[in-house]
Formats: sequence, structure tokens, C-alpha cells
Amino acid sequence: MAGQTVIEAATERLSRALDLMEAAVDRRIEIEKSRAILTEQVHALDADRAKLAADLDTQTARARRLEGANREVVKRIDAAMENVRAVLESRER
Repeated sequence: MAGQTVIEAATERLSRALDLMEAAVDRRIEIEKSRAILTEQVHALDADRAKLAADLDTQTARARRLEGANREVVKRIDAAMENVRAVLESRER
């Protein structure tokens, strides 16, 4: 019977080792799933960042064009006001 006890003990150790290995494999699978999800999220964030950077560039260029147009309008208004003043001064004389 001692031989049977040794075999039973070995079988029990093997069973525990297999359970531990199965748990380790399951943890590894979960880690890989999490890694894949994180990788997808990083790619999505990178795509969003690239889109936002492009949008920012577009809006910055638009703001510069508007600032240039604004300066041109101010110059024209100033010139028109000077012309009006000149006309009014010439009529006052």
C-alpha cells in the first residue's frame, strides 16, 4: 500500500502543478488581451492626436488669414476716414 500512497501523492502534485499551469496560462491570455486593447487605444489616441494637430494647423492658418484681412480692412477704413476728413476740412475753408 505504500506504493499506492506514493503514486497518489505524485498524482496529487501533478494535478496541482497542472492547475497552477492552467491558471498561469489563463493569466497570460488575459494579459495579452489587455495588451491588445491598450495597443488599440494607443493607436486610436494617436489617430485622434494627428487629426487634432491637422485641425489646429488648419485653424491657425485661417486665423492668420483673418488677421491679414483685418489689417487690410483697418488700413482701408483709416484711408477712407482720412479722405472724409480731408473733404470736410476743404469744405470748411
